[in-house]
Amino acid sequence: MDLTPNDAKAAAKALRRSLAATDVTISHSRALEIVAQQLGFTDWNTASAVLSTARGGSGAAVPVLRMHDEALTREFYLDYLGFGVEWEHRFEPGMPLYLRIRRDETVLDLSEHHGDGTPGTAVWIPVGSADAFHADISARPYPRLRPGIDRDAPGGPTIEVTDPSGNILRFCEPAG
Repeated sequence: MDLTPNDAKAAAKALRRSLAATDVTISHSRALEIVAQQLGFTDWNTASAVLSTARGGSGAAVPVLRMHDEALTREFYLDYLGFGVEWEHRFEPGMPLYLRIRRDETVLDLSEHHGDGTPGTAVWIPVGSADAFHADISARPYPRLRPGIDRDAPGGPTIEVTDPSGNILRFCEPAG
């Protein structure tokens, strides 16, 4: 049986419940690290990456974007763009955050770690309908942006937004 990241997350939750029954409390991040090590990986990030692709060969690429301000990043990606958190990780409190988010089929990793990503990176993200995507984000106004649709963009109708760290997201309805 092939394990998935969700299987490993379930094991981490079971570990926390089991320890809590004996008055031992650990964070979810620590439980993920322990499960990753039990599975033979050095850390949770490595385990998640390997378990995500182990069943079908290679998976889709996941861009890693640098973030500088966790609160602004969460406001932008979760509240405004409508992404949800798949998982997040810190090696310990006060350490940099690594966050995986998803909206439909789009998966992005956001990292506070020095050397991960370069602010100003542009990511092209396909959407089924530029009009529907634009209507969705317009229903949740963002105080720093009012993007429009560029109907003459080379790849097809595109909504371009810039995140709080300067990364450029181009949500595009592919032409043809």
